[in-house]
Amino acid sequence: MAPVKKADKKATLDAAAWIFNVVTSVGIIIVNKALMATYGFSFATTLTGLHFATTTLMTLVLRCLGYIQPSHLPFSELLKFILFANFSIVGMNVSLMWNSVGFYQIAKLSMIPVSCLLEVVFDKIRYSRDTKLSIGLVLVGVGVCTVTDVSVNTKGFVAAFVAVWSTALQQYYVHYLQRKYSLSSFNLLGHTAPAQAATLLIVGPFLDYWLTDKRVDMYDYNFVSVMFITLSCTIAIGTNLSQFICIGRFTAVSFQVLGHMKTILVLVMGFFFFDRDGLNLHVILGMIIAVLGMIWYGNASSKPGGKERKNYSLPTTRQQKHGAASDSDELQSKV
Repeated sequence: MAPVKKADKKATLDAAAWIFNVVTSVGIIIVNKALMATYGFSFATTLTGLHFATTTLMTLVLRCLGYIQPSHLPFSELLKFILFANFSIVGMNVSLMWNSVGFYQIAKLSMIPVSCLLEVVFDKIRYSRDTKLSIGLVLVGVGVCTVTDVSVNTKGFVAAFVAVWSTALQQYYVHYLQRKYSLSSFNLLGHTAPAQAATLLIVGPFLDYWLTDKRVDMYDYNFVSVMFITLSCTIAIGTNLSQFICIGRFTAVSFQVLGHMKTILVLVMGFFFFDRDGLNLHVILGMIIAVLGMIWYGNASSKPGGKERKNYSLPTTRQQKHGAASDSDELQSKV
């Protein structure tokens, strides 16, 4: 009975982690869309810096309360992570500005095969035929419901290339660092959030001015817009934490594949709250295909041989202490 109970407990925690991530991610997208579209706060990079500043405050409070234990992350590893993460944020913003919405969506979809390639090369992961086909079905479904006009130019392609690879590397690195240094999601956030907040708050206003020709300090702040900014920062704490939890418990590929459920929910929520003409038969068909692909992926990857690490063991810098809390302590050779 013990193994069954342990499996049930893991399944419950896995589901809770996904729900937490989906709810916070969809929530922050809806709030940010209202903030930018309705109240004209178009400073996306600076807003992301504020998100990480708020997350840093959360980690400091938890550390003072004793919920986050001291941990070590080499500066070289932190620097690589910050470079990947910040290039991801900046690359996505620039890609959206320089490319059509259709090509931007195609670039986002390409993160899945890139993440798969990283797992194959670095983690020696092997996928079954069904797992590969299910990923392809998800890509087709999300593509059908999100990709419309497609046009690209040289600088837009370069921006999308940088955004895709840096995002995939950043998400892979979350999983890698948690395993190698036995870091919980809170510990990893405690190391990375302050550095990201500092760099983005320095670079953000200049980048936003370049992208929008508007200065963040000249924005007409009022009670409602400040309330939305505060709400966005508050939800971002959960979004940042849940991303680390999900990638730590699963992998970057699983996070990307099942994460497209958020894309579908955003489309549905956008239909109800913003654009009632945006949901048509074409979009609904794409959603159905994507959901079927996600269900197939979950079933295929969980079967023996569906997604396995062959003859690979990642060394850790220290032994996990008995009873120590870690979000990735369930990781085994099968992922």
